[in-house]
Amino acid sequence: MQTQEILRMLRLPELGDLGQFFRSLSATTLVSVGALAAILAYWFTHRPKSVQPPCDLLKQSEEVEDTGGARRSVISGGPELLTHYYDDARTMYQVFRRGLSISGNGPCLGFRKPNQPYQWLSYQEVADRAEFLGSGLLQHNCKASTDQFIGVFAQNRPEWIIAELACYTYSMVVVPLYDTLGPGVIRYIINTADISTVIVDKAWKAGLLLEHVEKKETPGLKLIILMEPFEEALQERGKKCGVLLKSMQAVEDCGQENHRAPVPPRPDDLSIVCFTSGTTGDPKGAMLTHGNVVADFSGFLKVTEKVIFPRQDDVLISFLPLAHMFERVIQSVVYCHGGRVGFFQGDIRLLSDDMKALCPTIFPVVPRLLNRMYDKIFSQANTPLKRWLLEFAAKRKQAEVRSGIIRNDSIWDDLFFNKIQASLGGCVRMIVTGAAPVSPAVLGFLRAALGCQVYEGYGQTECTAGCTFTTPGDWTSGHVGAPLPCNHIKLVDVEELNYWTSKGEGEICVRGPNVFKGYLKDPKNTQEALDSDGWLHTGDIGRWLPEGTLKIIDRKKHIFKLAQGEYIAPEKIENIYTRSEPVAQVYVHGDSLKAFLVGIVVPDPEVMPSWAQKRGIEGTYAQLCTNKELKKAILEDMVRLGKESGLHSFEQVKAIHIHSEMFSVHNGLLTPTLKAKRPELRGYFKKQIEELYTISI
Repeated sequence: MQTQEILRMLRLPELGDLGQFFRSLSATTLVSVGALAAILAYWFTHRPKSVQPPCDLLKQSEEVEDTGGARRSVISGGPELLTHYYDDARTMYQVFRRGLSISGNGPCLGFRKPNQPYQWLSYQEVADRAEFLGSGLLQHNCKASTDQFIGVFAQNRPEWIIAELACYTYSMVVVPLYDTLGPGVIRYIINTADISTVIVDKAWKAGLLLEHVEKKETPGLKLIILMEPFEEALQERGKKCGVLLKSMQAVEDCGQENHRAPVPPRPDDLSIVCFTSGTTGDPKGAMLTHGNVVADFSGFLKVTEKVIFPRQDDVLISFLPLAHMFERVIQSVVYCHGGRVGFFQGDIRLLSDDMKALCPTIFPVVPRLLNRMYDKIFSQANTPLKRWLLEFAAKRKQAEVRSGIIRNDSIWDDLFFNKIQASLGGCVRMIVTGAAPVSPAVLGFLRAALGCQVYEGYGQTECTAGCTFTTPGDWTSGHVGAPLPCNHIKLVDVEELNYWTSKGEGEICVRGPNVFKGYLKDPKNTQEALDSDGWLHTGDIGRWLPEGTLKIIDRKKHIFKLAQGEYIAPEKIENIYTRSEPVAQVYVHGDSLKAFLVGIVVPDPEVMPSWAQKRGIEGTYAQLCTNKELKKAILEDMVRLGKESGLHSFEQVKAIHIHSEMFSVHNGLLTPTLKAKRPELRGYFKKQIEELYTISI
């Protein structure tokens, strides 16, 4: 076809007439055309770009041959599981030394006093203090060996990291202690791990440890090192029971005067013994090597390397407990790249103030905090119009997120979301959440409102922290991502709960270099957790989704997490509550998207009327089951028994529903052996449970 014919079809002038055509255009028209061209050029160069996924999001994992249906990440780049990302960072000691090298001795650990800016310790200062402290420990009868366990009983602060690095510098092993365990559990850990030295932050914690020694409960404890000043009376108290109390500064000074060359660990050496909360008995000490930790965070680096790779100018806000592996792994990523870690003041109520002062770029969180943020945002939209506008703006941003665009500079950010982003310091580019599931509604809204990449992971202490992780670019909710490149995941049949691998469901099992070596001095529980082929049996039930991602759908042993990450054993709680005189049966319900428990109570038809009468409440059994005053009295009695039995506050139900019909085999709520059928109870009382959560909120 001739050019002139094409122009006629397009109703444009022929080539010979083009000069005449342009001469006929007015100056105004030319200016308008030029302006339009400039606008189009600007839009093309500045238009928001979508995150490019590192793999096909419809195929995020693939089956591994000859492994019984195990799946692996398609990002791994080969059949071998990832053990490390950098050749010069294969232990936690090397990880920090790498950060020291590439940071140019930049700022490392930050802290602040009320209403003051952050102060920083440089990488070299941290490294020097760690060597001095480690040398000081050696002068106080500690050994440069993986048989030497050092307890750390402190809140997040720079000295925690210095103490940890001191241990790694001389191949010692860190054993974190934390307040919520309770004094009995702290005593158990000290004895189980043969801990002779504990580093604490505050004098009252030293006093708590001395109580155990005075009662001859921890005879092996000989040295307590305090990060903060303490009175001479406490030191004298220690002398009386054979425990030496020294300040951390004094031990560092001693080490500086008697400096010892570092004794670096190897990848297979033990680095940390992280004790679980011990929901169903004594806590179990998960033994993690340097290689375990390095492999786990290397898997994270591999998944995110092309999208949001850590940088030297990254800043992390540290407030999640360092006694848990989730926080420790994320921090390790920052240290490895010469970034900074700023610690909160110690009061979670001041976290927003700390973030505004710090301006972090990386924000590790737990779902409970995300839920609070979500609730607070919508509580401020306190009129129908404000709520409608907020939801409208969120939908516009969520549409961008679904197309892969993550940004904080849209018109919706300027109008609605910039204040939310500013409350986090205004610089957050990555949020990582774990420990419990996040509601799809909450996650979807915050991905839009915060204008940064939000990732979700799944795992447990026994696989260091994570074994699955969101694939960059997959901003859907309702799953926990694909396997990390450092581990394989397979599902196995759970016959008693009717979950079958033939249907893509079963117990989640993990194998790889991030899986722990077993529980300290606990072969029985180790054998239950690790099978002969090295597969870690998590106890969680999962389902493979068509895209190759994993969805958590149940718990094998009826142990679950609340939104704040606390494990709950409902049957233990139910056994305590059924000791309440008017109570015949109890079903304790928890939701990993909620922060507290609720219960369904069936009163004893023979006992309850007389029990109620003693409290001045009259009526038939049916009438009493609907009496609000009696319901309150029953709840108070259950909580009383819970306190007497040592239940933590998060293990106590906050609301109950009174049900008049007994759970039985006939109505399908008990097994033939009279055990509670928990899935059936959950479904049967779904409406009442939803009402209890609504009322309690």
